[in-house]
Amino acid sequence: MRLNPGNIGERWKVEEVVRACAERAVPIRIGVNAGSLEKELLEEYGYPTAEAMVASALRQIDLVCSFDFSAIKLSIKASDVYRTVEAYRLLASQTDLPLHVGVTESGTLLSGTVKSALGIGMLLREGIGDTIRVSLTRDPVEEIRVGYEILKALGLRQRGPEIISCPTCGRCNIDLFDIVAQVESALLTTASPIKIAIMGCVVNGPGEAREADIGIAGADGSGVLFRKGKVVKKFAQEKLVEVLLAEVEKFERDLK
Repeated sequence: MRLNPGNIGERWKVEEVVRACAERAVPIRIGVNAGSLEKELLEEYGYPTAEAMVASALRQIDLVCSFDFSAIKLSIKASDVYRTVEAYRLLASQTDLPLHVGVTESGTLLSGTVKSALGIGMLLREGIGDTIRVSLTRDPVEEIRVGYEILKALGLRQRGPEIISCPTCGRCNIDLFDIVAQVESALLTTASPIKIAIMGCVVNGPGEAREADIGIAGADGSGVLFRKGKVVKKFAQEKLVEVLLAEVEKFERDLK
């Protein structure tokens, strides 16, 4: 149950919510948001600063705990990266309660992904945060995908494939964008922690992706399959996706 100190208001209202949660064994997330900070704190600090947000969180912790309730976690979010990170750092120095981290209202898929990766990534790298939320103006499925990618990039989760692909150059003569999109879509539910490379040419592709478990690279009218940087098979270019997905299936079977 999310409890926003800036919205709920008076003490008796908080008590009613806490009592209802206690009766149902429902934990509470005290969720401070820079956009809805208490009026008295705004007057005191003049702006929803990191310090004001932390003051709101600490005050609400004391209030909720006064009702003999301890199943609490905290979030303390702003829509900009710097203030969010600053607030979480300050809060983490003052409490051992679990923290739910994220940058709120971070925006569209592209801008929101960048802001979330920066904010969440910096905090997790510092050991701050127990759960995360990526906030995007997008289908929640995309939020989950971005969250997983952040965790994978930090080495905190190994579930699902990691796709390595080149940015294209003058040597690329295949529709790399479409091929990557097809493979990514086909492997959305794949749980195996496999590293896959999709490269635009056979000149440097296999060598540049030698750390990949499996990879494909395109050439004029043909493609190659490689493992750990070594070419193991050549085939017709139109079968690039088909061959790669078949190899992924084989890789998964070998893991079992």
